Amino acid sequence: MDGQSPPAPQVSFGELFRTFCKIGLLGFGGPAGQIALMHRVLVEEKRWIGEGRFLHALNYCMLLPGPEAQQLATYIGWMLHRTRGAIAAGLLFILPGFFIIVALSTAYMLFHQTAWLGTVFFGLKAAVLAIVVEALLRVAKRALRTRLMVAVAALAFLALFLFRVPFPLVIASAGIVGYLVARIRPDLLAPPAGHGAPAGPEAIDALPPVRPTWRRALGITAVWAGIWASLPLVLMALFGWDSVYAPIALFFSKMAVVTFGGAYAVLSYVAQEAVGTYGWLQPGEMLDGLALAETTPGPLILVLTFVGFIAGFRDAAGLDPLTGGLLGALLATWVTFVPCFLWILLGAPYVEHLLGNRALTLALGAVTAAVVGVILNLALWFGLHVLFAAHRPMSLGPLVLDLPVPSSLDPVALLLAAAAMIALLRLKWGVLPVLGGCAVAGAAMRLIA
Repeated sequence: MDGQSPPAPQVSFGELFRTFCKIGLLGFGGPAGQIALMHRVLVEEKRWIGEGRFLHALNYCMLLPGPEAQQLATYIGWMLHRTRGAIAAGLLFILPGFFIIVALSTAYMLFHQTAWLGTVFFGLKAAVLAIVVEALLRVAKRALRTRLMVAVAALAFLALFLFRVPFPLVIASAGIVGYLVARIRPDLLAPPAGHGAPAGPEAIDALPPVRPTWRRALGITAVWAGIWASLPLVLMALFGWDSVYAPIALFFSKMAVVTFGGAYAVLSYVAQEAVGTYGWLQPGEMLDGLALAETTPGPLILVLTFVGFIAGFRDAAGLDPLTGGLLGALLATWVTFVPCFLWILLGAPYVEHLLGNRALTLALGAVTAAVVGVILNLALWFGLHVLFAAHRPMSLGPLVLDLPVPSSLDPVALLLAAAAMIALLRLKWGVLPVLGGCAVAGAAMRLIA
């Protein structure tokens, strides 16, 4: 930024707090919907962060274990207000969904009914599908500026959708290929306009840069590792190592460092362990928990909050079952999400310094292209499950397809999704009117039917 540029705009902490509270409350639709919502609010509407810096942050978060959307919110909060901004943005992204999941888990254990959720949240899913499609179009238009970038996005999509290639392998391969191409033919990876070099001052430029040092890294690691371990140690001291809280802490801490690729990459393993190894859940209850997590705001990995609640409810260590369930839910959520703050606060200064390294920036540009393919895969998966009630798995050699059953198409969901897309893309409505309108219309149509 030269001396002729106007000063970077300031974002007050109160405004950051209110905005991420809104994002946390409206964060339906899993990672694709949440990334789309943040892009629309932070890049398109408020213009706090440019397209290039948004994608740069998203690239890093895609490489980390854990929920990438929550980590992206934490990263952007750090860019705007450093540590307190990261904590506020990250927590506000989680807390609405956490409280709703705990309330629904309580109702589930007391009444064992979840069918009413379908009516309440039916229209919201259609609206989220439209938000995801809009964000995909916007990001793809600005990120895929060369034929090679388009090819990387297409290959990433095909690898995930058709061949079920592990998510970390797709992202790592894109980064390696991008780095090699950047050293040989950088023109093939010309970054999108604004990538790494914003055209104008952004709110994130209002703060001085953070210089990464070993002393800072060790301090951050010590503080957040201590926070990570604090709640498990307190519960172990109160209830003993033979209580249910010890395996909850150990199991979900392990999940926090191996859950590359988001919740779907590990849900089958979590279900197997929770049912077969630990006996926390009965067969089929994991699907009920997934239904709760999919129809409420916040990261889909909050299904682990449901698992922790059920485990604590059924083995309350002498406590009231609801108190035991609350402690189990809090513990599972704590050990799952605290590491996310560690990864961001530790790595963000280093990632920001990569903006000045052309080869690494171009390599991350290739990761950006792969991320477009990832979002397309998530959007297609989400869309097929919103519009079709039944699916049929099919294998053709190395190809693994989950095909929708045409007769299970829901015409009401299709109508609502089409109306939401028209409202967003043509009429330029805001997110709140679209979500609210679809929620009311969907509930009314379901009740009439």
